[in-house]
Amino acid sequence: MARRGPNDSQRSRAESERARLYAARTAWHKGQISRRIRDNTIGGVVGGLLIVGAIASQSVHAAVTAPEPEPTETSTPTPLENPFPDFLGDTPAE
Repeated sequence: MARRGPNDSQRSRAESERARLYAARTAWHKGQISRRIRDNTIGGVVGGLLIVGAIASQSVHAAVTAPEPEPTETSTPTPLENPFPDFLGDTPAE
């Protein structure tokens, strides 16, 4: 009785094709992981340098442009004898 379905050579070709695709997907996935690690490392280093540069820039700017207070003359106000004349005036005390 004859067997139906693919013969051994067809089956081995299909298995080798599946193995090839699996190996390609695995290699691609490993490449993606290493690329992400590389990109994250570069991003972290660049971000850290950017923060350090911003802090250094602000420190230098604050040191160079530190304001020095200048004394100014102020006038002393003269005290009034009665600041509220309407309230202390002719109000009857009842």
